[in-house]
Amino acid sequence: MTDLFAARSQMAMSLAFHIVFAVVGIGMPLLMVVAEGLWLRTGNPVFRELARRWSKGTAILFAVGAVSGTVLSFELGLLWPGFMEFAGPIIGMPFSLEGFAFFTEAIFLGVYLYGWDRISPRLHWLAGIMVMVSGMLSGVFVLAANAWMNNPVGFEMADGVVTSIDPVAAMFNPGMLPTGLHMTVASFEAVGFAVAGIHAFVLLRNPNSAFHKAALAIALTVGGIAAVAQPATGHFSAQHVAEHQPVKLAAMEALWETTTDAPFTIGGLPDAATETTPYGLEIPYLLSFLAFDDFHAEVQGLDSVPVEDRPNVAVVHVAFEIMVGIGMWLMGLALVSGFMAWRVRGVPTSRPLLWALALSVPLGFIAVEAGWTVTEVGRQPWVIYEVMRTADAVTPVPHLVVPFLTFSALYLFLGIVVLVLLKNQVFATVDHEP
Repeated sequence: MTDLFAARSQMAMSLAFHIVFAVVGIGMPLLMVVAEGLWLRTGNPVFRELARRWSKGTAILFAVGAVSGTVLSFELGLLWPGFMEFAGPIIGMPFSLEGFAFFTEAIFLGVYLYGWDRISPRLHWLAGIMVMVSGMLSGVFVLAANAWMNNPVGFEMADGVVTSIDPVAAMFNPGMLPTGLHMTVASFEAVGFAVAGIHAFVLLRNPNSAFHKAALAIALTVGGIAAVAQPATGHFSAQHVAEHQPVKLAAMEALWETTTDAPFTIGGLPDAATETTPYGLEIPYLLSFLAFDDFHAEVQGLDSVPVEDRPNVAVVHVAFEIMVGIGMWLMGLALVSGFMAWRVRGVPTSRPLLWALALSVPLGFIAVEAGWTVTEVGRQPWVIYEVMRTADAVTPVPHLVVPFLTFSALYLFLGIVVLVLLKNQVFATVDHEP
């Protein structure tokens, strides 16, 4: 295992582990706030109990996410000193603001957890809103830094030296809005369907439970609205990629040659050796239209850059297909659920629908992982797009396989801890009525 591969593998593993908790930190507070808001409006104790139970799971996942996030912050400096030396003065502001948002979230989550019956209900609900807002902002600030890696602005280079640094321009780079919007909506979608699926599974055994029907209604509404909105945010993000990272778009679509009337490729297994995509289904003109709103627009292919400047096309294309495929499934599930709810004038409890929701619990998180694979692998071989190569940013310290194995063991341990805590504190009571 080369040191570069070990460093990239360790960072990928850390991000893949941490992103689950980051998504929960963005999505779960919204469910809590909606449930408690419904309690304040209706006086129905079911909604109050829902908010309390959901907050327990949120607290557990927040605590573990804090640990994995701390590990990530150390890894940035230890594994990628070249990147931090170059980028720190430029993009340090959103990292600092993310820390501020994180501590704000922690403070108000503490107030929310221990403030039941100790502060007024409306003040308690306001604390939940602060948890939700600070969690979203924490994610947006990190995404701003990542978007800058794909859209490096806010500085100039003079004889190899960084000059004219503008940290505000760097933070509000062209990719901040499409990246932040797409990821935030994805978090609501993933969490909404995961929670809906858990309660749907219980309803399969107890279809008359008012408690789990209420939980399903809230979670499915949040996840469903996000799922229907996600294709629009994805289109917005993809058009941004087409303009600013055309090679990444070419990898996403396995487009080997620059062409007009570019087709949209569904499926297929890209072969870099032959520069073909066997088993792929091409829809003529569609990629040109999706990228530039013109069926005949020219779309840059992978042939526009040398082979050494291309990402791993097979990984990027397959990850993109997984993300889009899951997104389409969840959107279809949302539309079917909405139609059935309209037909029955209430919470749909059809067994086929409940089974579909239960089996879809992990899909939103898988889509998020696939999306981040597209984002990160699609930028390679650059850590800062067309400014710094990943190989130039890695630490010169040898034998990185040792920390890779160490952190792998740490994440395995944390994963077991999370499962045990959720089983004892959350899932142990999931069948119990309030």
